[in-house]
Amino acid sequence: MTSQTVQRPTDGIVLAITFQYYRDLPAAMAFYEDILGLKLAIDQGWSKIYKIDGQAHVGLVDEKRGMQKWAVAKTVQICLRVPDVDAWYAWAQSQNVAGLSKMFDSDELGIRAFAMEDPEGYQIEVQTAKPGH
Repeated sequence: MTSQTVQRPTDGIVLAITFQYYRDLPAAMAFYEDILGLKLAIDQGWSKIYKIDGQAHVGLVDEKRGMQKWAVAKTVQICLRVPDVDAWYAWAQSQNVAGLSKMFDSDELGIRAFAMEDPEGYQIEVQTAKPGH
């Protein structure tokens, strides 16, 4: 038998999906649709995949059916880079989102940003690059 070297595929990645697990899937869906304005791209029933932009997607999964389970500790953060972070901050304030931080500037990272939480505690950072970054 001849041994062949297997090569890593080089035809690219079609989608990038970060999956998060929820006890209350409808509440999570409402947040991502109504607060963030994301559009449902793939409806798998107990898994809802929303397009963020380009090839970036977030998947909301009913923890009763997914490969992982809901956990108290949320060690995943979604970061959204936007053209006008101040407008997004005003919107988040008007919607009384949970876990809304104060607006902050980081010269080290070259960003102006704030953070908020979705209905089950996943953190979402919204940021704008400062001029020159």
